[in-house]
Amino acid sequence: MKAQPDADKTLSLILSRLEDMKAEETVTIDLRGKSAYSDYMIVTTGRVNRHVGAIAENVAKSLKETGIKNIHVEGLPNCDWVLIDSGDVIVHVFRPEVREFYNLERLYTQGPGAAKAI
Repeated sequence: MKAQPDADKTLSLILSRLEDMKAEETVTIDLRGKSAYSDYMIVTTGRVNRHVGAIAENVAKSLKETGIKNIHVEGLPNCDWVLIDSGDVIVHVFRPEVREFYNLERLYTQGPGAAKAI
C-alpha cells in the first residue's frame, strides 16, 4: 500500500501532468494558512471540451496511480469545467469562455487576506 504523498509532491505531479497534456494558462494559488480544506488550488484551461476532459482524466489517473485515495471529480459529462479534488490540491480545468466567466483567480488573489498566486 502506498503512503499518501504530501501536498507539495501532489502539486508537482499535477503540474507535470498539466504540462504533458498541454493545459494552458495554469495558475497555482497557495491556500496554506488561508483555507481549512486545501493547501493549493490550480486553475487551468483546455482548448475545447474534449481537451478539458482528457486533461482531467489524465490528472485523476496519475493521482490514483500515485496512491491518492478518495479523489473526487465533477463535471466530466459536459467538460466545460471539471473539478478534481485530491484533498491537498484542488484542480479546476475550464474551457476558455467558462474560465473567463467565473474568474476564480480573482476571488482568491484580490482583497484583504487573499491568497497569493505562485
